Amino acid sequence: MKENIKTTIKKELDWVTMAIPFLIILLLCISFIFLPDSSKHIIESIRTFLGEELGTYYLAVGLGAFILSLFLAFSRYGKIRLGKGSEKPQYSNFAWGSMMFTSGLAADILFYSLCEWILYAQDPHMAEMGSIQQWSGTYPLFHWGPIPWSFYLILAVSFGFMLHVRGCHKQKFSEACRPLLGSRTDKAPGKIIDLIAVFALLAGTATTFSLATPLMSQIAADLLGIDNSKWITILILVITCIVYTFCVVRGMHGIMKLAASCVYLFFGLLAYVLIFGGETRYIIETGFSSIGNLIQNFVSLSTFTDPQRTTSFPQNWTIFYWAYWMVWCVAAPFFIGNISKGRTVKQTILGGYIFGLGGTFTSFIILGNYSLGLQVFGKLDVIGLYTATGNLYTTIIAIVRTLPLAPLVLILLALTMIAFYATSFDAIALVASSYSYKELPPDAQPDKHVKLFWAILLMLFPIALIFSENSMANLQTVSIIAAFPIGIIILLILFSFFKDAKEYLDHSEGGEPDENKKKPEKTRAN
Repeated sequence: MKENIKTTIKKELDWVTMAIPFLIILLLCISFIFLPDSSKHIIESIRTFLGEELGTYYLAVGLGAFILSLFLAFSRYGKIRLGKGSEKPQYSNFAWGSMMFTSGLAADILFYSLCEWILYAQDPHMAEMGSIQQWSGTYPLFHWGPIPWSFYLILAVSFGFMLHVRGCHKQKFSEACRPLLGSRTDKAPGKIIDLIAVFALLAGTATTFSLATPLMSQIAADLLGIDNSKWITILILVITCIVYTFCVVRGMHGIMKLAASCVYLFFGLLAYVLIFGGETRYIIETGFSSIGNLIQNFVSLSTFTDPQRTTSFPQNWTIFYWAYWMVWCVAAPFFIGNISKGRTVKQTILGGYIFGLGGTFTSFIILGNYSLGLQVFGKLDVIGLYTATGNLYTTIIAIVRTLPLAPLVLILLALTMIAFYATSFDAIALVASSYSYKELPPDAQPDKHVKLFWAILLMLFPIALIFSENSMANLQTVSIIAAFPIGIIILLILFSFFKDAKEYLDHSEGGEPDENKKKPEKTRAN
């Protein structure tokens, strides 16, 4: 019986889509380790070209995505329900919002919340803009705000429509392009789209740990009074892997429980810093001012290219962020679209902004402004400490040490980061598992062995890359480069969605039952 199940799974899996991106990433890792200088030179040249010469492309895609999300929400498309008839949502608002927020963000939100303003304060662009007080709290809200979340949300409704309205049996990027590509979806163009998507997924996943995992290992070393080492980092990765593997194998119920736990830990940490940090008034007032400054200057921030390259700020920051979020669009929107069954397009987009921006802004306003307040009021020379050490992780530890019961706060911070990583990688592993099948009904779950394979694989790359800091940075650059074709695929998906959704609305509003509508392709429904 077990042999028959294994044979069936092998036949159902899309081995080409799984194997080729894996081999490419493996070859890149080998080249980074054994040919570090030449490989670094090549990919840095490509990244420089994309950022310097084609940077406007990334900025245009970002601003366009945000405008399009508002259009989708408030146009005739907003009333489309991601389900059949009057189907009700699968999850409560809290469960849905928790899974959406935690799947779209990894632990790097906590890392950047505590230290991003420090990096901006060191940039010469701050002197051009005005004061650190005014702008170092605004830019984090911009780079983690409406535009990044719009990438997720416009694709989430596209995938949700594909899965829950059209009943597609292929949970792939290429399938979302079928209304535009037609039969070419099953040929070379569709296969190329899927290979690029899986490659970007693996590269983005392997590199996201480079941002925050060292902070967790630094916390562990600080609490234990030992020297930080790669083995501590590996141990943390293994613990994280065990947690999210257990949950992803259990399916959506396990992911929902983990997401709820993550949210409780996250807001518990923020409430503690806000109430007991001694900077409550400053945090609230600076946050309120930063939101106002963002709204007032949103368009100019979104379109700033620094044509004279006086500081190259947008190339170093804004373009980097848009590219990084675009790479993550391979996984998070699929998951959000999947859990949004029963909700309308308008509800999904506006709810996504409420939960996504609400959690993100709260994190940066409280944690970021707390550390900024230490600098402004002379309680801790945060900038001086970072300038002297060049180490953001020890600087963050010093910031947390200013709080009452600092060791307990450090433990809470580490647990929250592990929960964030575990929850986001739950979603990624589930999407990657679904992506591995040639066909998979919308309500079906991938086999637990396939989920286990991806859960372990997604962790092996970061562990391997820990032994070479240079290779980790290189692969992060690769993920940014991968965002260029991902941006083109995003445009194809959106054109396809509008084409398909328009036909759906025309038939619905014309009185013809949708089930009588001719399906575009055989994979659209049973």
